[in-house]
Amino acid sequence: MVVPTPLVIGTRASPLALAQAHETQSRLMIAHGWAAETLPLAPIKTTGDAIQDRALSEAGGKGLFTKELDIALLEGAIDLGVHSAKDLPTGLPDGIVIAGYLPREDVRDAFISRDYKGIGDLPEGAIVGSASLRRQAQLRRLRPDLTVTLLRGNVQTRLAKLERGEVHATLLAMAGLRRLGLTDHVTTILDTNDFLPAVGQGAIAITIRADDERVRTALEPILDPETGHAVAAERSFLTVLDGSCRTPIAGHARIVGDALEIRGLVLRPNGADSLDVVRHGHVDDAAALGREAGLDLRARMPDGFLEV
Repeated sequence: MVVPTPLVIGTRASPLALAQAHETQSRLMIAHGWAAETLPLAPIKTTGDAIQDRALSEAGGKGLFTKELDIALLEGAIDLGVHSAKDLPTGLPDGIVIAGYLPREDVRDAFISRDYKGIGDLPEGAIVGSASLRRQAQLRRLRPDLTVTLLRGNVQTRLAKLERGEVHATLLAMAGLRRLGLTDHVTTILDTNDFLPAVGQGAIAITIRADDERVRTALEPILDPETGHAVAAERSFLTVLDGSCRTPIAGHARIVGDALEIRGLVLRPNGADSLDVVRHGHVDDAAALGREAGLDLRARMPDGFLEV
């Protein structure tokens, strides 16, 4: 395939976002035999990156990490946007679509502490920092005696705060730690049976202009259909529940052969109560299975469930 002009890759400017953009660039170079200069990176600072003093749920939710990239894409300043799939809102702006996903990394969360081996080993009142309402709610469900606090910043910033003793422990995505070469910081990897991940966790999503067939065709060789089916189920589940950074929701789809299993979980923010669901079916019905799972939970959710 001949590319008449460079494909500009838009990305957030954080170290993890840049690592994901470089992975996308590298896969395109290998797939097509292109030189790096034909695939320049365009780091863009987002509103979400600038907010460090409060939870994103208080500032507007997931779209804070994508708004500036969406604008650049629609204006033609970039040709594709590289995102952590879990940061993408369920509704995208008109004119933008998800072209697909790179092969998924480890979906699990990691427990990280200087002094304790796992969540169960933390003493009463220990301070655990996290920016995720999902992780906060799951921690409170498991250990209501812990002090769960906000911990913002990129991965390196959070690890530095842990080293300075600002918190006794934190939780981070294994995928990000692997992509940054920081797995030596991991104390324990949390089993998904005990700690269900965020929708889209571990997956890199690529957005494009809906009518840009040149970019869509260029991306086809590097996209992973299995990841696409799994995340389609998860995002369909999340959409039904109107999930955002304001909502403690977890969801994970697993594919074996032609079979897909999706597990979903919604929690009260204080962790005092939760509802879960499991659906099985054919991989071709991924989105429908996710929707069924979401409708099941929504039907069983008491009024005001997410407000307590």
